[in-house]
Amino acid sequence: MSLTQIKVGGFGGQGVVMSGTIIGKASAIFDNKFATMTRSYGPEARGGACGAQIVISDTPVTYPYVIKPDVLVTLSQEACSQYLPDLAENGTLLYESDLVTPGPLPPSGNAYGITCTRLAEELGSRVVLNIVMLGFLAKMCNAISKEALEEAIRITVPSKTIDINLNAFKHGYNFEPIQAAASVSA
Repeated sequence: MSLTQIKVGGFGGQGVVMSGTIIGKASAIFDNKFATMTRSYGPEARGGACGAQIVISDTPVTYPYVIKPDVLVTLSQEACSQYLPDLAENGTLLYESDLVTPGPLPPSGNAYGITCTRLAEELGSRVVLNIVMLGFLAKMCNAISKEALEEAIRITVPSKTIDINLNAFKHGYNFEPIQAAASVSA
């Protein structure tokens, strides 16, 4: 049985919940796996803490919440600080390197950064920073196929924004990761 737990964290307005929705759709609809997605957010419309949890499996998912994320995606320092202690022993942290400084990783953990906000701004729309990160996720995580994520983007984002979103995804996928120095928690 293959089970992958993914947690995405950041601030409201960064597309965290949409990222979780796209990952879930990609897995369940286009990769023919079982997936659940739960979300949480603060009372603020923008700027408050926000998170999405996705469980992907080859068999039906019996518990929808992430316990120990295999992949942790953080778009804010607060999310990284809050969720990093829960990262699985061999887990992978993907982080927005202009906004996040990773803390100690678990044994055999890896951390890779991407300047997704800056890349999105260079593309002309800061709001696609989450899609840049999804492209990076596709490159760094084999739980979801690149093609499935692209198809999920097509059916999730507004039709007039499909091209810029797919371009953002491509830029994230082609980004050379910034590997964080290996720091192991005590």
